[in-house]
Amino acid sequence: MDLDLTGKVAIVTGASRGLGHAAALALAREGARVLATARSVPQLESLSASYPGAIVSVPCDMRELAAVAALPNRAIEAFGRLDIVVNNAGIAPAGAFLDQTVEGLNEVLTVNVLAPAMLARAAGSHMVAHRAGKIINVASISGIRGKATLVGYSASKGALIQFTKALAAEWAPHNVQVNAIAPGGFVTEAQAAVLNDQEMRARRVRKIPARRMADASEIGPMVCYLASPLSDFVTGAVLVIDGGESAKI
Repeated sequence: MDLDLTGKVAIVTGASRGLGHAAALALAREGARVLATARSVPQLESLSASYPGAIVSVPCDMRELAAVAALPNRAIEAFGRLDIVVNNAGIAPAGAFLDQTVEGLNEVLTVNVLAPAMLARAAGSHMVAHRAGKIINVASISGIRGKATLVGYSASKGALIQFTKALAAEWAPHNVQVNAIAPGGFVTEAQAAVLNDQEMRARRVRKIPARRMADASEIGPMVCYLASPLSDFVTGAVLVIDGGESAKI
């Protein structure tokens, strides 16, 4: 099946590792050119070296909203166009809610909600004008069901899901599709505390009907599908990829 991504241009945030890294590689393999962003310069440079010319790395801190809003212009300067945005960057500080500070909650909401919204708005000005574009927001099953000790994160991902649905309705007449992916348990650096503790990992896997955690690369096909013309009638969707975890009682 030809996803027809050759020549398309994407921005992927949080691309230095984990799901963002996997998404950037998957898009490049399908022929897209990628502006990959994150805070980690060495990891970004390693990513861009894997597809010279096709992946360009741009360091960006998602807490700096002006820099985030400038990314679409940087993609257009690098590649001449912009077709796809993958809002993947996020933070998930764990802890009891009673111990959370206003500053900590504000940072979570800034990185997980405001930054994706500002990037989507900046990209949308180009996409709406050209009547074509794809916004893909990486949410979480924690934004659907909620998770203890991750109250701020769950709230932010729930907000990102509702942002996705509302924006999809607003931009559908302009042929711009806005969708979300809600991952469950993936084997990434963000899960190091779980993965490095045999008992914790076993408990985590028991919650998943598929009885395993996903490899980061398994998000790639879904990202590429949502980025492709094959999904032109799919908008406002929240596609869950969690091995059945959120489907069970």
